[in-house]
Amino acid sequence: MTTSSQLEPVPSFDYVIFGATGDLTMRKLLPALYRRFAEGQVPDDARIIGTARSPLDDATYRERALKALREFIRGDELVDATVDRFLGLVHYVSLNGADAGGNWAGLSAKLAHEGGERVRVFYLATAPDLYGDIARNIDENGLRTAQSRIVLEKPIGTDLETARKVNEGVGRHFPENSIYRIDHYLGKEAVQNIIALRFANPMLERMWDRDSIEYVQITAAETVGLEGRGGYYDGSGALRDMIQNHLLQVLTVVAMERPSSLDADALRDEKVRVLKSLKPLDRNNLAANVARGQYVRGTTGGQEVPAYREELPEANPSNTETFVALKAEIETPRWKGVPFYLRSGKRMPEKLTEVVIQFRAGEPGLFGEARPGSRLVIRVQPNESVILPLFVKQPGSTFGLDEVDALSKLGEPARVRFRDSYEGLMLDAVKGSPALFVRKDETEAAWQWVTPILQGWSDAAAGPDAYEAGTWGPDSARELLAQAGHQWVEDLAA
Repeated sequence: MTTSSQLEPVPSFDYVIFGATGDLTMRKLLPALYRRFAEGQVPDDARIIGTARSPLDDATYRERALKALREFIRGDELVDATVDRFLGLVHYVSLNGADAGGNWAGLSAKLAHEGGERVRVFYLATAPDLYGDIARNIDENGLRTAQSRIVLEKPIGTDLETARKVNEGVGRHFPENSIYRIDHYLGKEAVQNIIALRFANPMLERMWDRDSIEYVQITAAETVGLEGRGGYYDGSGALRDMIQNHLLQVLTVVAMERPSSLDADALRDEKVRVLKSLKPLDRNNLAANVARGQYVRGTTGGQEVPAYREELPEANPSNTETFVALKAEIETPRWKGVPFYLRSGKRMPEKLTEVVIQFRAGEPGLFGEARPGSRLVIRVQPNESVILPLFVKQPGSTFGLDEVDALSKLGEPARVRFRDSYEGLMLDAVKGSPALFVRKDETEAAWQWVTPILQGWSDAAAGPDAYEAGTWGPDSARELLAQAGHQWVEDLAA
């Protein structure tokens, strides 16, 4: 089986994971590294060093890692000999990374190597408010080298002020070009493919503006509820958890101007310009531009599920939103007047992430009435695909028309395995390739736009609108589009 991109060997490295016993490490990080090892990209002398407060030894941690591989990787991908070799790379140090008096000597001993300086990646899969302390302790214990990078998981803060605090705390001890803020949406093949679709196809590039596009919809829908994450999610909500990072990143890729090159800073410069061109949303215009909801009891997958408040660890009258829909406007010549509708929610009818580009309707012509505008659908998950309906002549008719889909599945599933987004991103950090990571000014520009929405909600008397689990959100989300005569894509298909 081949992969979706050429395998490039990476240099020997040490990967230090803080929060090594947590869900993210077990569910995503270790499986990602195993897959890259199994396909020959991770050298045999690499070391993966987990750190957490639990008092474990190497053997016990390897048992946990093995259990995670068996749970989160398909059985046909697990080859006993390969698994054994991979687990030989895995080590553990009992260490509270935020504690200056912790077992830093133990970590230093694990990292000792006689063969010269190696790439050293510190991955922080911990609470973001610990990032500054961990970065300080790494630096002050002499573990940061010229070949070191530090990877920060989202969220980077909870608003503009806290994001700046996180960035400044880490930035005191690591230079900006060594800081890799990860957003796993940027690791998805379909999101990266938007850049290729736009700039490698002159036909689409010429149509990619306000004259041809009526509106854009970007949706990230989940069928699940809290899944035991109530403590985290109730302090976050859909706006912080999904819109501020993932969907705004997708928006920047859809809307950015042609970069001067595919170099990291050229790409990120254009993304920042999009974020800084967003029309502000605040307490004065929230009602017309933002809808928020919270799910109540309903049915998903044929089963009744509880309300959000019933899923919290302790029942409380929380006003945390589990659904957000908003209208964003980009005040540039290319996009002036084109609404970008973003939405994300839990307990939706199906799990999907997609971008819908609605082209403008045509004028009446040779074939009679005006034709509706074509709709380009870029499906990010599941089943990555690009769909563009076209009108063609009906076989056997004089000039009757059929609508057909010009469809790309972005590869042949029987032959190509798409990497999990973490696979590529984790090794991009090793290679020192930051193009698909988020720069400091991107993070802060996104929070600068989102924070006034949060402030407006905190001042509002009303909380989120109720919607039944298993539906596409509250009525206010449909009314948001109806103001401009638009509909969500599932309503158009009904």
